[in-house]
Amino acid sequence: MENIVFLILRRMRQPLLTLLVVYAVSILGLTLIPGRDADGDTWHMSIFHAFYFVSYMATTIGFGEIPHAFTEAQRVWVSLSLYASVIAWIYALGTILALVQDRTFQQALAENRFARHVRKMREPFHLVCGYGETGSALVKSLTRRGQHAVVIDIDEARTSMIQLQDLRESVPALHGDAAVTRHLQEAGLQHPACAGVVALTDDNEVNLKIAITTKLLSPKLKVICRADSHDIEANMASFGTDHIVDPFDTFATHLAVAFQAPCLYLLQRWLTGREGSSLSDPVYPPQNGHWIVCGYGRFGKAIYHRLRDEGIDVVVIEANPDVTGRPDGEFVAGRGTEAVTLEEAKIEDAAGLVAGTDDDANNLSIVMTARELNPEVFVVVRQNQHDNRDIIAAVEADMVMHPSAIIADKIRVLLATPMLYEFMSLALYQEDSWACELVSRVSALVHREVPHIREWSLLPEEAGVLHEYLARGLHFTVEDMLRDPWRREHRLKAIVLLIRRRNDRLLLPDAQTPLRAGDRLLVCGNRVAFTRMQWTVSHQHTLDYIRTGEDQPQGWIWRKLFARPRR
Repeated sequence: MENIVFLILRRMRQPLLTLLVVYAVSILGLTLIPGRDADGDTWHMSIFHAFYFVSYMATTIGFGEIPHAFTEAQRVWVSLSLYASVIAWIYALGTILALVQDRTFQQALAENRFARHVRKMREPFHLVCGYGETGSALVKSLTRRGQHAVVIDIDEARTSMIQLQDLRESVPALHGDAAVTRHLQEAGLQHPACAGVVALTDDNEVNLKIAITTKLLSPKLKVICRADSHDIEANMASFGTDHIVDPFDTFATHLAVAFQAPCLYLLQRWLTGREGSSLSDPVYPPQNGHWIVCGYGRFGKAIYHRLRDEGIDVVVIEANPDVTGRPDGEFVAGRGTEAVTLEEAKIEDAAGLVAGTDDDANNLSIVMTARELNPEVFVVVRQNQHDNRDIIAAVEADMVMHPSAIIADKIRVLLATPMLYEFMSLALYQEDSWACELVSRVSALVHREVPHIREWSLLPEEAGVLHEYLARGLHFTVEDMLRDPWRREHRLKAIVLLIRRRNDRLLLPDAQTPLRAGDRLLVCGNRVAFTRMQWTVSHQHTLDYIRTGEDQPQGWIWRKLFARPRR
């Protein structure tokens, strides 16, 4: 608001001064020029009468000459004052119209409306900085789950598109630079309902500035940042950034897991997938034979080092080695789109191919040329633009690396179900056979759709009746939690993956594990299972039925009827 007032005063200073001078001179002239009354006596207009007359004269209302008919000298002065005031008003109104149409003024008004909207928010929300492919996918996922978000983006076209998108929740958006502290404050950085800040711009320096500003002004907020530079990652980590997401390192880690434990990789994809989407098929990257990596940029380097760590021979193809550098191992100069280059890299004998340049057309050309020379090669393709998803899918690559989707999915899980990453961290220490068994159990629950994942705290606000029950020291197990409240002998299609109990973590607890007040559960299942579990933990009668198997009558009349002795 201060900016708006300052802008108005600065732009309107000259027109207002012009009006003031015109009014002052007109009033002064009327008070000095003598007039004559009906009796022919000389009179002088008072300052009040002069101000009153000039006020309606300047607006051309025209109530007449007061308090007496004017002399010729007075009428000449009034005529001059009339034209001067009209010109001054035209000048002022023109300046006002120009001010209203000024982009700076419109931006200031938009910022003021946005800040007032954010100040009125009472539900927890996440501040998302950057609304590109990653930001839009993340906001859509958050609103689909009933969570709130506030967006800042430097591109006005992106913030304008939010109003046209089919989002389940209203998302306030500000066209501004997230690196500016004032914009972050207007977006609710210090708002009591702000639950966290997500920096997703395509500029590492801006993301770094956002993280620093957040940790200095609101140190308790969770900060999640996108970064694709190891130097920036180290800088972010040095002052306590909670999560740093590098899409290239993340995918390289996923590829390593797929090498070592294919079932665990499949489990991870299923549990972190988007609800309602189809379950992905197992992936078995070959380890017998060498791999070819086309493109030695940030992605290519991450894949190259991971493959070397797995003991796999790698041949790198790069068209600009002076820019990207050269690997220590085998190297071929070229783009990889030509058969000659791929043949030089021994594509006929290659086990795997990574088309990892930053150009989707080149990546598609690399894949199609390579398959003509070696139809059996395992293909990993990098997708750079979301709009190319259909043509990327058409090549039927074994694995697709889309940086925006990787970042959005990881952050979505971190915000919605952070216990899932605890579960996956613990699962890494298990045998692959353990993961294969769990994959079979999950598949039996949900068939061909990605399962629903939910964190459930046994606290009064989420499980009121069950919390009171457990607080009294009564016995209630995981098996009881997974009973169908309509048919007690049936089991709901859900699995308790993890129980967090203070500092303890219970991985895949067995059916007889007792629950305690304050436990936090990570549950996987279908939508119906969650609906019925919510009924169980919220109704005393259902809880008693689950525990005892007896359906006790409810209400005074039913209790009286069932209490009558049978004859």
